[in-house]
Amino acid sequence: MEKIPLTQAGYDALNAELKQLKSVERPAIIQAIAEAREHGDLSENAEYHSAKEKQSFIEGRVKELEGAISLADVIDPTKLSGTIKFGATVEIADEDTDEEKTYMIVGEYEADIEKGRLNIKSPIARALIGKDVGDSVEVRTPGGAKSYEVLSIKYV
Repeated sequence: MEKIPLTQAGYDALNAELKQLKSVERPAIIQAIAEAREHGDLSENAEYHSAKEKQSFIEGRVKELEGAISLADVIDPTKLSGTIKFGATVEIADEDTDEEKTYMIVGEYEADIEKGRLNIKSPIARALIGKDVGDSVEVRTPGGAKSYEVLSIKYV
C-alpha cells in the first residue's frame, strides 16, 4: 500500500474525527436504532431506516480513517527547504491577469481549496512540484491552459 503524506495538523485532524465518530457518533446512532426498533414494524419505520443508513456511513468513514491513519507518513514542512514539494507554501501569479494566489501543498485528506490547501495530486500541484522561485509553469485545466510564475516558496 502507498503511504499517505500528511502534515502533523492533518494527522491530528484525522485522529480527532476518528475519536469523535467512535466515542460520540457511534454510540448515539446505536441509541437511535434501539429507540426506532421500539416503535414496532421495521419494514415501514423511516426512523429505523434513516438511523441504519447513518450507521452505515459512520462505519464506512471509521474504516476509511483507520486505513488512512495506518498508512500516514507524517511530514514536518518546517524541516524542508529548496524546490517545491509536499508541505510547501507557494505564492504564484497568473501570467495573464497578474492575480496572485497562495497555496500550501498537502495530502488529499487535508486538501481544501477555499483554505488555500492544494491536493498534491491536483494538476496545479503536480505542475509546481520541483519548481523554484522565478520558474514558469503551465497547467492544463478543463478551461484551457494557464501559466503561472512562482513568486515565493516557504516551509512553515
